[in-house]
Amino acid sequence: MSMTSHIPARRLPETSAMLQLIKPITWFPPMWAYLCGVVSSGAALSGSWGLVLLGVLLAGPIVCGMSQAANDWCDRHVDAINEPDRPIPSGRIPGRWGLWIALAMSGLSLLVGWQLGPWGFAATVFGVLAAWAYSAEPVRLKRSGWWGPGLVGLCYEGLPWFTGAAVLSAGAPSPQIVLVALLYALGAHGIMTLNDFKALEGDTRTGVNSLPVTLGPARAARVACWGMALPQVVVIGLLVLWDRPLHALAITALLCAQIAAMRVLLRDPEGRAPWYNGTGVLFYITGMMIAAFALRYLA
Repeated sequence: MSMTSHIPARRLPETSAMLQLIKPITWFPPMWAYLCGVVSSGAALSGSWGLVLLGVLLAGPIVCGMSQAANDWCDRHVDAINEPDRPIPSGRIPGRWGLWIALAMSGLSLLVGWQLGPWGFAATVFGVLAAWAYSAEPVRLKRSGWWGPGLVGLCYEGLPWFTGAAVLSAGAPSPQIVLVALLYALGAHGIMTLNDFKALEGDTRTGVNSLPVTLGPARAARVACWGMALPQVVVIGLLVLWDRPLHALAITALLCAQIAAMRVLLRDPEGRAPWYNGTGVLFYITGMMIAAFALRYLA
């Protein structure tokens, strides 16, 4: 009999494990996108800093953190293969605590979203439902390599951008803002596809049809690169059309830097996917903020 069999099971979760469960490293993209929405709205920030701060907290630690908790609970069997040291499969968050945390944060998300007015609340409801639709049975859109990353990209980039612009404008954002936010959300599909490389073994064994599983690493990486690049080309064209040539030129330079990084990625997709997510994505999100300032001048 092993020595570990004498160690009693935990009854309460570890504090550090609860923080790990909601993955602070994932909060930045939606927080950044919300700020892009704030900037693009053209609204004066004086007197609105409370809405800005509350929206950033909602987009990152609360809604994104909730989605990570829900995903970890629904993925606990997959994580037992891919990452057995994760909080739930390792037992540091025992029993159904992972589920209770995700449900409690869902309620908190709706409560905070209510403070942002009808547009902010509606966006929060959509985000909470999308998080559970992505991870939970019987919907579990995560099983699809097309719908799953598309939904995450929409909720990480497009929805927070839309929300930030709507909350600061106290109304529906302009068609230009909606279009650019949607394009960057479409491009984020490629980022999410690259993120799926780390779960390739577990996804294969548990029937999650991510693009790295269904297409193979090499083809999936090429699809991801095209998926990230083409929406930015459209954004550049729109900014030229809207008489913002300097902003278009800056995003073009950032896209060229991404293409150089993509060439490195494609030499070893499995090994280089984490590297690209730490380097090439930085150029992508920088372009988002430049586009936001271009839209602000249009407003």
